[in-house]
Amino acid sequence: MTTPTPTDSSEDIYEVFALRYAGVQRRRIDNFIGMDVHDGPMAMDFYVWLLRSAKRTILVDTGFTAETARARKRVLDRYRCPIDALRTLDVDPDTVTDVVLTHLHFDHAGNLAKLPAARFHLQDAEMSYATGRCMCFAPMRHAYSVEDVAELLRKVYAERVVFHDGDDVLAPGVELLLIGGHTRGLQSVRVRTARGWVVLASDASHYYENHEDGRPFPIVQDMEQMLAGQQRLRAMADSPRHVVPGHDPEVLRRYPAMNADPDTVCLHMAPID
Repeated sequence: MTTPTPTDSSEDIYEVFALRYAGVQRRRIDNFIGMDVHDGPMAMDFYVWLLRSAKRTILVDTGFTAETARARKRVLDRYRCPIDALRTLDVDPDTVTDVVLTHLHFDHAGNLAKLPAARFHLQDAEMSYATGRCMCFAPMRHAYSVEDVAELLRKVYAERVVFHDGDDVLAPGVELLLIGGHTRGLQSVRVRTARGWVVLASDASHYYENHEDGRPFPIVQDMEQMLAGQQRLRAMADSPRHVVPGHDPEVLRRYPAMNADPDTVCLHMAPID
């Protein structure tokens, strides 16, 4: 395991953007383990994240396609292709060379063919989980798309997948944190910004309430890992305000919009009080 170390180089300080590409309506009872006596509507948003410094551009997760949403009978709010959405930040998807896949659930690992120059960074444990005996059980494979996993396997054979075994430094100022819990190989991303170390939780915490109140999301492979991982998110961030959950619509309300685009916000800037 690589021990993260800070860097003072201005070239290793990143802008971090959350790009919302879809939303879906749910209920609170669907988002927490245990009965919620205050049950009511609670939306879920879907994001990808872009990290950009003077030297590098790194994409975190690749979202799902409209076709996948239709196949899963998802009624979506304001869908846009997450890869095409990169152009709103003046990023040509054909030039993206590094993509972190936090895990291989369908809403985080689709659209791989739309990134022809990319290397995909993944935990060993996640590939093993998504292709091993656990997928013999329908509840455990439900959130995976066999087509997405098969596409990634093709990338392995094309030498375009970089495997990581635990915590690692992807580049100065960008660190991978093996968390597990939600899936066996779930990884979060720690990023150095002008306001300090920001941690992109991805599905280690879907909502602020998951990690702030210790109330896990119902899709869980290992409960102990999930709860311990949420504690680690807070420890690795510069403050609780530096932890960004993976699906919370509140993210769009807490951070400044980029170029007046309400679906793209700047996580490297201080939250709006």
